[in-house]
Amino acid sequence: MGMYLNPGNSGFEEILQSDYVDKTGLIRLMNKTIGKTNKLTCVSRPRRFGKSFAAKMLCAYYDKTCDSDELFRKLEIAKDETYETYRNKYDVIYVDMTGIKPYTDGFQNIVAYLCEGITAELAAAYPGLTVYNELTRTMVDAAELAGNKFIMIIDEWDAPIRETPEIEKEYLEFLRSLFKNSGTTSRIFAAAYMTGILPIKKDGSQSAISDFREFSMLKPRQYAPYVGFTEREVRMLCDQNQVDYARMKKWYNGYAFPDIPAVYNPSSVMHAIENHDFDSYWTQTSAAEGLMSYISMDYSGLTKTIAELLGGMEASLNPAGFANDLVTFKGRDDVLTLMVHLGYLAYDEKKGTVRIPNEEIRLEFQRAIRLVDHAETNRRLKESDQLFYDTIHGNEEAVAAQIEKVHLEETVPLHYNREDSLRSVIKLAYYTYRDHYLQWEELPAGEGYADVVYLPKRSSDYPALVVELKWNQSAEGAIDQILSRQYPEVLKSYGGQILLVGINYDKGARPGMRKHSCRILEAVK
Repeated sequence: MGMYLNPGNSGFEEILQSDYVDKTGLIRLMNKTIGKTNKLTCVSRPRRFGKSFAAKMLCAYYDKTCDSDELFRKLEIAKDETYETYRNKYDVIYVDMTGIKPYTDGFQNIVAYLCEGITAELAAAYPGLTVYNELTRTMVDAAELAGNKFIMIIDEWDAPIRETPEIEKEYLEFLRSLFKNSGTTSRIFAAAYMTGILPIKKDGSQSAISDFREFSMLKPRQYAPYVGFTEREVRMLCDQNQVDYARMKKWYNGYAFPDIPAVYNPSSVMHAIENHDFDSYWTQTSAAEGLMSYISMDYSGLTKTIAELLGGMEASLNPAGFANDLVTFKGRDDVLTLMVHLGYLAYDEKKGTVRIPNEEIRLEFQRAIRLVDHAETNRRLKESDQLFYDTIHGNEEAVAAQIEKVHLEETVPLHYNREDSLRSVIKLAYYTYRDHYLQWEELPAGEGYADVVYLPKRSSDYPALVVELKWNQSAEGAIDQILSRQYPEVLKSYGGQILLVGINYDKGARPGMRKHSCRILEAVK
């Protein structure tokens, strides 16, 4: 067992000691590629989405120096017809790029370090091996001596160019020498599997290593069930551990793909179960530290888009121009695309839109936005905070004035008089709600559905807000509907103060008269 060559199965054995969610079906997909022209696979995922778990699983399955049948025999892959065909039949070369950073002068010497280390282990494993100055030539001879080709697994392949961009050219040339040489690649590798946060770096308009099949957060395709936990898997975990599934869903669900409508952040789910606490575990990663710099970039439309996303709305996205790195940004769409790959936004391929997926990520946005040194963003923050203050203190004229201001600023003229735009305006106006509230839309309540409900967090002493919207009627009519249909009943177990907020937009108001009106009334307990 070496650092690179045939690392064994102890890593996967350790994973199985916890509440393991069976993702061995991924092995079946890999087995289909072995020895074929599509044998090179690159899977990109955000941090904390199980990339390293998958890499260790593949090592345990393919490594010929160990017998892993005891680990896999009760798992999904054991039922597949290819299970025995490929289990523990190959030499595996495994490289964790983040793990070797301290030994490479911050990745500056990564190519020389890897070539030297892999060559040394091959020479020790195969006496009589001819060692060349080129790693690929040495590996060709090693494959012939071994009598089988290699399975190569690279975890966090993009870490060197994310963290040390100046070595990009040399590093990509190294990967090209391994995987884009038609004369040697097929002689060395039966298959290769790379994980990363970003898709493979583009060279012009093409991938720098074009022979890899890529599966990303934009297009996971058949790997979608292995991006995170599915709804069935999370329900099972919640049942086993007596955890509130509804709260788990609100906190960590929100990613979705064409055939997998509900995908959960796996690391956060497991932390919530282990700690018996629903919270944001995202702040414990270095990825969270970069969010502030991305949302403060000065690109046209980005500030407004962030406000819309925080208000619970979706935003359009064209990801085609993204260069697959952390430094080449041409505009708003590139920033949003990066945030999809980092897991901060969920992408809907069918609609071409993005949104903040869940409460965990919304909390991270809310924290980051408070630290952004950006005049427009700070103005929006202050206005939203003031709106909450005015609402809670019953300043009806001030609330109506601010709603009207946001409606005028944020709604394009073509859609200004559309009924559905008013709810979007409300969400934009109250977009700092995450500091103290959970937001619910169309909440079943009493004898109907409350338009928007802001329910205080347990740590907040703010009152609950039940907001009803009217169009060409009256704010008083909105309050009457809240009362007649008994909307506050949905909050009867809340126990605290409840404010009823009626907002009306009168598109036919005479010139000089306010188009928006507001009534605020405290609910009688």
